[in-house]
Amino acid sequence: MKIIISGGGSGGHIFPAVAIANAVKKRWSDADILFVGAEGRMEMEKVPAAGYTIKGLPIAGLQRKLTPANIVKNLQLPFKMAKSRRMVKSILREFNPDIVVGVGGFASEPTLKAAAAMGFTTMLQEQNSYAGLTNKMLAHNASVICVAYDGMERFFPKEKIVFTGNPVRADIEQMNATHNEGCAHFGLNADGRVLLSVGGSLGARSINQMVMSHLHFFRENKIQLLWQTGRWMYDEAVAAVKNAGVEDWVKVHQFISRMDMAYAAADMVISRAGAIAISELCLVGKPVVLIPSPNVAEDHQTKNALALVDRGAALMVRDADCSTNCLPQVLELFENNVHRETMSEAIQKMAVRGAADKIVDQIARLLENKQ
Repeated sequence: MKIIISGGGSGGHIFPAVAIANAVKKRWSDADILFVGAEGRMEMEKVPAAGYTIKGLPIAGLQRKLTPANIVKNLQLPFKMAKSRRMVKSILREFNPDIVVGVGGFASEPTLKAAAAMGFTTMLQEQNSYAGLTNKMLAHNASVICVAYDGMERFFPKEKIVFTGNPVRADIEQMNATHNEGCAHFGLNADGRVLLSVGGSLGARSINQMVMSHLHFFRENKIQLLWQTGRWMYDEAVAAVKNAGVEDWVKVHQFISRMDMAYAAADMVISRAGAIAISELCLVGKPVVLIPSPNVAEDHQTKNALALVDRGAALMVRDADCSTNCLPQVLELFENNVHRETMSEAIQKMAVRGAADKIVDQIARLLENKQ
Protein backbone atom coordinates (compact mmCIF):
# COMPACT_ATOMS: atom_id res chain seq x y z
CA MET A 1 0.00 0.00 0.00
CA LYS A 2 1.34 3.42 -1.01
CA ILE A 3 0.17 6.59 0.68
CA ILE A 4 1.09 10.26 0.47
CA ILE A 5 0.42 12.45 3.52
CA SER A 6 0.65 16.18 2.85
CA GLY A 7 0.63 19.26 5.07
CA GLY A 8 2.54 20.85 7.90
CA GLY A 9 3.81 24.26 8.93
CA SER A 10 3.36 23.72 12.66
CA GLY A 11 3.14 20.90 15.17
CA GLY A 12 -0.66 21.11 14.94
CA HIS A 13 -0.47 19.66 11.44
CA ILE A 14 2.73 17.62 11.71
CA PHE A 15 2.01 15.56 14.83
CA PRO A 16 -1.39 14.30 13.54
CA ALA A 17 0.25 13.45 10.20
CA VAL A 18 2.96 11.39 11.91
CA ALA A 19 0.35 9.73 14.16
CA ILE A 20 -1.61 8.69 11.05
CA ALA A 21 1.57 7.36 9.43
CA ASN A 22 2.42 5.34 12.54
CA ALA A 23 -1.09 3.87 12.61
CA VAL A 24 -0.81 2.97 8.91
CA LYS A 25 2.46 1.18 9.60
CA LYS A 26 0.88 -0.65 12.53
CA ARG A 27 -1.92 -1.87 10.21
CA TRP A 28 0.25 -2.54 7.13
CA SER A 29 3.90 -3.03 8.08
CA ASP A 30 5.04 -2.98 4.44
CA ALA A 31 3.20 0.26 3.59
CA ASP A 32 5.23 2.80 1.60
CA ILE A 33 4.59 6.28 3.05
CA LEU A 34 5.77 9.57 1.53
CA PHE A 35 5.23 12.99 3.09
CA VAL A 36 4.95 16.18 1.04
CA GLY A 37 5.62 19.40 2.96
CA ALA A 38 6.83 22.97 2.52
CA GLU A 39 10.52 23.83 2.20
CA GLY A 40 11.98 25.55 5.26
CA ARG A 41 9.08 24.61 7.51
CA MET A 42 9.03 22.51 10.66
CA GLU A 43 7.96 19.30 8.89
CA MET A 44 11.25 19.12 6.98
CA GLU A 45 12.95 18.41 10.33
CA LYS A 46 10.27 16.57 12.35
CA VAL A 47 9.12 14.08 9.70
CA PRO A 48 12.60 12.60 8.99
CA ALA A 49 13.18 12.50 12.77
CA ALA A 50 10.08 10.28 12.98
CA GLY A 51 11.59 7.93 10.39
CA TYR A 52 9.71 8.96 7.23
CA THR A 53 10.74 10.37 3.85
CA ILE A 54 9.55 13.85 2.92
CA LYS A 55 9.71 15.97 -0.23
CA GLY A 56 9.55 19.74 0.12
CA LEU A 57 7.69 22.20 -2.10
CA PRO A 58 8.69 25.88 -2.46
CA ILE A 59 5.18 26.88 -1.35
CA ALA A 60 4.60 29.68 1.18
CA GLY A 61 1.73 31.64 2.69
CA LEU A 62 0.59 35.20 2.06
CA GLN A 63 2.44 37.71 4.26
CA ARG A 64 -0.22 39.97 5.82
CA LYS A 65 2.19 42.46 7.41
CA LEU A 66 3.21 44.58 4.43
CA THR A 67 6.86 45.39 5.05
CA PRO A 68 9.11 45.88 1.98
CA ALA A 69 10.57 42.38 2.46
CA ASN A 70 7.11 40.84 2.77
CA ILE A 71 5.84 42.63 -0.33
CA VAL A 72 8.69 41.02 -2.28
CA LYS A 73 7.77 37.61 -0.80
CA ASN A 74 4.12 38.10 -1.81
CA LEU A 75 5.13 38.98 -5.37
CA GLN A 76 7.04 35.70 -5.53
CA LEU A 77 4.03 33.63 -4.45
CA PRO A 78 2.51 32.97 -7.93
CA PHE A 79 5.86 31.65 -9.17
CA LYS A 80 6.29 29.46 -6.07
CA MET A 81 2.75 28.10 -6.49
CA ALA A 82 3.31 27.31 -10.17
CA LYS A 83 6.58 25.52 -9.41
CA SER A 84 4.96 23.61 -6.53
CA ARG A 85 2.17 22.39 -8.82
CA ARG A 86 4.68 21.13 -11.38
CA MET A 87 6.69 19.35 -8.67
CA VAL A 88 3.58 17.77 -7.14
CA LYS A 89 2.46 16.33 -10.48
CA SER A 90 5.91 14.80 -10.95
CA ILE A 91 5.85 13.35 -7.40
CA LEU A 92 2.39 11.85 -7.93
CA ARG A 93 3.30 10.28 -11.28
CA GLU A 94 6.51 8.79 -9.88
CA PHE A 95 5.13 7.54 -6.53
CA ASN A 96 1.67 6.54 -7.84
CA PRO A 97 -0.09 6.45 -4.42
CA ASP A 98 -3.21 4.44 -3.62
CA ILE A 99 -4.49 7.37 -1.55
CA VAL A 100 -3.45 10.95 -0.71
CA VAL A 101 -4.28 12.36 2.74
CA GLY A 102 -4.26 16.09 3.49
CA VAL A 103 -3.84 17.32 7.06
CA GLY A 104 -3.80 21.07 6.43
CA GLY A 105 -0.96 23.55 5.96
CA PHE A 106 0.68 25.18 2.96
CA ALA A 107 1.65 22.02 1.08
CA SER A 108 -1.70 20.25 1.27
CA GLU A 109 -3.49 22.59 -1.16
CA PRO A 110 -1.35 22.01 -4.30
CA THR A 111 -0.85 18.33 -3.40
CA LEU A 112 -4.51 17.43 -2.87
CA LYS A 113 -5.70 19.59 -5.74
CA ALA A 114 -3.29 17.96 -8.19
CA ALA A 115 -4.03 14.48 -6.83
CA ALA A 116 -7.77 14.91 -7.35
CA ALA A 117 -7.26 16.31 -10.86
CA MET A 118 -5.09 13.30 -11.75
CA GLY A 119 -7.71 10.83 -10.50
CA PHE A 120 -6.12 9.76 -7.22
CA THR A 121 -8.32 9.02 -4.18
CA THR A 122 -8.05 11.85 -1.63
CA MET A 123 -9.03 12.20 2.01
CA LEU A 124 -8.92 15.17 4.41
CA GLN A 125 -8.32 15.43 8.15
CA GLU A 126 -9.71 18.66 9.64
CA GLN A 127 -8.43 19.32 13.16
CA ASN A 128 -10.37 22.46 14.08
CA SER A 129 -13.95 23.24 15.07
CA TYR A 130 -13.94 25.90 12.33
CA ALA A 131 -12.74 24.51 9.02
CA GLY A 132 -9.82 26.17 7.28
CA LEU A 133 -10.20 27.74 3.84
CA THR A 134 -7.87 25.19 2.21
CA ASN A 135 -9.85 22.18 3.41
CA LYS A 136 -13.15 23.83 2.47
CA MET A 137 -11.85 24.24 -1.09
CA LEU A 138 -10.51 20.67 -1.23
CA ALA A 139 -13.61 19.04 0.26
CA HIS A 140 -15.48 18.84 -3.07
CA ASN A 141 -13.09 16.23 -4.47
CA ALA A 142 -12.30 14.37 -1.22
CA SER A 143 -13.85 10.95 -0.67
CA VAL A 144 -13.88 11.23 3.15
CA ILE A 145 -13.38 14.12 5.58
CA CYS A 146 -12.30 13.08 9.09
CA VAL A 147 -13.30 15.63 11.76
CA ALA A 148 -12.85 16.15 15.49
CA TYR A 149 -15.87 18.33 16.32
CA ASP A 150 -19.62 18.03 15.92
CA GLY A 151 -21.50 20.33 13.56
CA MET A 152 -18.93 20.24 10.75
CA GLU A 153 -21.68 19.89 8.13
CA ARG A 154 -21.61 23.70 8.20
CA PHE A 155 -18.45 23.45 6.14
CA PHE A 156 -18.43 20.06 4.40
CA PRO A 157 -20.89 17.76 2.62
CA LYS A 158 -22.61 15.79 5.39
CA GLU A 159 -22.32 12.46 3.58
CA LYS A 160 -18.50 12.73 3.48
CA ILE A 161 -17.97 13.53 7.18
CA VAL A 162 -16.70 10.89 9.61
CA PHE A 163 -16.12 11.77 13.28
CA THR A 164 -12.73 10.33 14.29
CA GLY A 165 -11.27 12.86 16.72
CA ASN A 166 -7.79 14.27 16.31
CA PRO A 167 -4.83 11.86 16.19
CA VAL A 168 -2.22 12.69 18.83
CA ARG A 169 1.20 11.35 19.73
CA ALA A 170 1.01 7.81 21.11
CA ASP A 171 3.09 8.61 24.20
CA ILE A 172 0.54 11.27 25.20
CA GLU A 173 -2.50 9.10 24.50
CA GLN A 174 -1.02 6.30 26.61
CA MET A 175 0.55 8.61 29.28
CA ASN A 176 2.56 6.08 31.24
CA ALA A 177 4.77 8.70 32.95
CA THR A 178 4.05 9.57 36.59
CA HIS A 179 4.17 13.04 38.17
CA ASN A 180 7.42 12.20 39.97
CA GLU A 181 9.03 10.90 36.76
CA GLY A 182 7.99 14.03 34.88
CA CYS A 183 9.41 16.32 37.57
CA ALA A 184 12.67 14.35 37.71
CA HIS A 185 12.99 14.58 33.92
CA PHE A 186 12.90 18.40 34.04
CA GLY A 187 14.70 18.93 37.37
CA LEU A 188 11.55 20.06 39.22
CA ASN A 189 10.57 19.51 42.84
CA ALA A 190 7.78 16.91 42.79
CA ASP A 191 6.41 18.23 46.12
CA GLY A 192 5.92 21.76 44.74
CA ARG A 193 3.31 23.24 42.41
CA VAL A 194 4.14 23.02 38.68
CA LEU A 195 2.74 25.18 35.88
CA LEU A 196 3.42 24.30 32.23
CA SER A 197 3.38 27.13 29.67
CA VAL A 198 3.28 26.20 25.98
CA GLY A 199 2.55 28.53 23.10
CA GLY A 200 2.38 25.87 20.41
CA SER A 201 5.34 24.24 18.70
CA LEU A 202 6.53 27.56 17.24
CA GLY A 203 6.06 29.58 20.42
CA ALA A 204 3.72 32.48 21.24
CA ARG A 205 5.13 35.97 21.61
CA SER A 206 2.37 37.39 23.82
CA ILE A 207 2.51 34.45 26.25
CA ASN A 208 6.30 34.61 26.37
CA GLN A 209 6.25 38.37 26.99
CA MET A 210 3.66 37.91 29.75
CA VAL A 211 5.86 35.34 31.50
CA MET A 212 8.99 37.46 31.04
CA SER A 213 7.26 40.46 32.59
CA HIS A 214 6.25 38.51 35.69
CA LEU A 215 9.19 36.23 36.46
CA HIS A 216 9.18 37.18 40.16
CA PHE A 217 5.54 35.98 40.37
CA PHE A 218 6.71 32.36 40.34
CA ARG A 219 9.20 32.68 43.19
CA GLU A 220 6.85 34.87 45.27
CA ASN A 221 3.98 32.37 44.93
CA LYS A 222 6.15 29.24 45.09
CA ILE A 223 5.04 28.02 41.65
CA GLN A 224 7.53 26.20 39.43
CA LEU A 225 7.23 27.04 35.72
CA LEU A 226 8.12 24.68 32.89
CA TRP A 227 8.30 27.08 29.96
CA GLN A 228 8.42 26.18 26.25
CA THR A 229 9.32 29.38 24.41
CA GLY A 230 9.75 28.29 20.81
CA ARG A 231 12.81 29.18 18.75
CA TRP A 232 12.48 32.94 18.37
CA MET A 233 12.45 34.02 22.04
CA TYR A 234 14.47 31.25 23.67
CA ASP A 235 17.76 33.14 24.11
CA GLU A 236 15.93 36.23 25.40
CA ALA A 237 13.98 34.09 27.88
CA VAL A 238 17.10 32.34 29.19
CA ALA A 239 18.79 35.70 29.75
CA ALA A 240 15.71 37.15 31.49
CA VAL A 241 15.45 34.18 33.87
CA LYS A 242 19.15 34.47 34.74
CA ASN A 243 18.94 38.23 35.30
CA ALA A 244 15.89 37.79 37.54
CA GLY A 245 17.66 35.07 39.56
CA VAL A 246 14.76 32.63 39.28
CA GLU A 247 16.55 29.66 37.69
CA ASP A 248 15.33 27.43 40.53
CA TRP A 249 11.71 28.32 39.77
CA VAL A 250 11.61 28.73 35.98
CA LYS A 251 12.91 26.03 33.61
CA VAL A 252 13.23 27.30 30.03
CA HIS A 253 13.08 25.03 26.96
CA GLN A 254 13.08 26.00 23.31
CA PHE A 255 11.07 22.91 22.37
CA ILE A 256 9.87 20.07 24.59
CA SER A 257 10.08 16.77 22.75
CA ARG A 258 8.86 14.70 25.72
CA MET A 259 5.48 16.33 26.13
CA ASP A 260 4.24 13.22 27.94
CA MET A 261 6.77 13.99 30.69
CA ALA A 262 5.80 17.69 30.66
CA TYR A 263 2.08 16.92 31.04
CA ALA A 264 2.86 14.35 33.76
CA ALA A 265 4.85 16.93 35.74
CA ALA A 266 2.28 19.72 35.39
CA ASP A 267 -0.49 20.49 37.86
CA MET A 268 -1.88 23.13 35.50
CA VAL A 269 -1.29 24.34 31.93
CA ILE A 270 -1.25 27.65 30.06
CA SER A 271 -1.70 26.96 26.36
CA ARG A 272 -2.71 28.28 22.99
CA ALA A 273 -5.98 26.79 21.73
CA GLY A 274 -4.77 24.94 18.67
CA ALA A 275 -6.86 21.87 17.91
CA ILE A 276 -4.12 19.32 18.60
CA ALA A 277 -3.09 21.02 21.86
CA ILE A 278 -6.72 20.83 22.99
CA SER A 279 -7.01 17.16 21.96
CA GLU A 280 -3.89 16.39 24.01
CA LEU A 281 -5.15 18.37 27.01
CA CYS A 282 -8.45 16.48 26.96
CA LEU A 283 -6.55 13.19 27.09
CA VAL A 284 -4.23 14.19 29.95
CA GLY A 285 -7.02 15.88 31.92
CA LYS A 286 -5.09 18.81 33.38
CA PRO A 287 -6.75 22.15 34.33
CA VAL A 288 -5.91 24.67 31.62
CA VAL A 289 -6.05 28.39 30.94
CA LEU A 290 -6.39 28.83 27.16
CA ILE A 291 -5.08 31.94 25.39
CA PRO A 292 -6.27 31.69 21.77
CA SER A 293 -3.97 33.10 19.12
CA PRO A 294 -5.51 36.12 17.36
CA ASN A 295 -3.32 35.51 14.31
CA VAL A 296 -5.16 32.55 12.80
CA ALA A 297 -7.75 32.23 10.05
CA GLU A 298 -11.37 32.89 11.04
CA ASP A 299 -10.29 33.26 14.70
CA HIS A 300 -10.67 29.46 14.93
CA GLN A 301 -8.65 29.12 18.14
CA THR A 302 -11.22 31.16 20.05
CA LYS A 303 -13.93 28.86 18.71
CA ASN A 304 -11.85 25.83 19.77
CA ALA A 305 -11.43 27.29 23.27
CA LEU A 306 -15.11 28.16 23.70
CA ALA A 307 -16.04 24.54 22.95
CA LEU A 308 -14.27 23.71 26.26
CA VAL A 309 -15.22 26.82 28.22
CA ASP A 310 -18.93 26.22 27.54
CA ARG A 311 -18.62 22.82 29.23
CA GLY A 312 -16.68 24.05 32.25
CA ALA A 313 -13.57 22.25 30.99
CA ALA A 314 -11.21 25.25 30.69
CA LEU A 315 -10.76 28.96 31.38
CA MET A 316 -10.06 31.39 28.55
CA VAL A 317 -8.16 34.69 28.53
CA ARG A 318 -8.07 36.93 25.46
CA ASP A 319 -4.61 37.36 23.99
CA ALA A 320 -4.80 41.14 24.45
CA ASP A 321 -5.55 40.65 28.16
CA CYS A 322 -3.10 37.85 28.96
CA SER A 323 -0.43 40.13 30.45
CA THR A 324 -2.80 41.34 33.18
CA ASN A 325 -5.42 38.58 33.54
CA CYS A 326 -3.69 35.24 33.03
CA LEU A 327 -1.49 34.79 36.10
CA PRO A 328 -4.15 36.00 38.56
CA GLN A 329 -6.45 33.29 37.18
CA VAL A 330 -3.65 30.74 37.48
CA LEU A 331 -3.10 31.69 41.14
CA GLU A 332 -6.83 31.59 41.88
CA LEU A 333 -7.05 28.10 40.36
CA PHE A 334 -4.06 26.88 42.36
CA GLU A 335 -5.84 28.04 45.52
CA ASN A 336 -9.13 26.32 44.58
CA ASN A 337 -8.74 22.55 44.61
CA VAL A 338 -12.44 21.89 43.98
CA HIS A 339 -12.50 24.05 40.82
CA ARG A 340 -9.38 22.32 39.48
CA GLU A 341 -10.90 18.90 40.08
CA THR A 342 -14.19 19.76 38.37
CA MET A 343 -12.29 21.21 35.38
CA SER A 344 -10.19 18.04 35.12
CA GLU A 345 -13.29 15.85 35.18
CA ALA A 346 -15.02 17.99 32.55
CA ILE A 347 -12.09 18.10 30.13
CA GLN A 348 -11.49 14.35 30.35
CA LYS A 349 -15.09 13.73 29.27
CA MET A 350 -14.23 15.43 25.95
CA ALA A 351 -11.28 13.14 25.21
CA VAL A 352 -11.40 11.00 22.06
CA ARG A 353 -9.09 7.99 22.01
CA GLY A 354 -7.84 5.91 19.08
CA ALA A 355 -8.37 8.68 16.49
CA ALA A 356 -5.43 7.62 14.30
CA ASP A 357 -6.75 4.04 14.12
CA LYS A 358 -10.22 5.32 13.20
CA ILE A 359 -8.68 7.33 10.35
CA VAL A 360 -6.81 4.24 9.16
CA ASP A 361 -10.15 2.38 9.21
CA GLN A 362 -11.44 4.95 6.72
CA ILE A 363 -8.32 4.54 4.56
CA ALA A 364 -8.88 0.76 4.54
CA ARG A 365 -12.54 1.22 3.57
CA LEU A 366 -11.65 3.54 0.69
CA LEU A 367 -9.04 1.10 -0.60
CA GLU A 368 -11.49 -1.81 -0.42
CA ASN A 369 -14.09 0.20 -2.35
CA LYS A 370 -11.45 1.17 -4.88
CA GLN A 371 -10.50 -2.48 -5.46
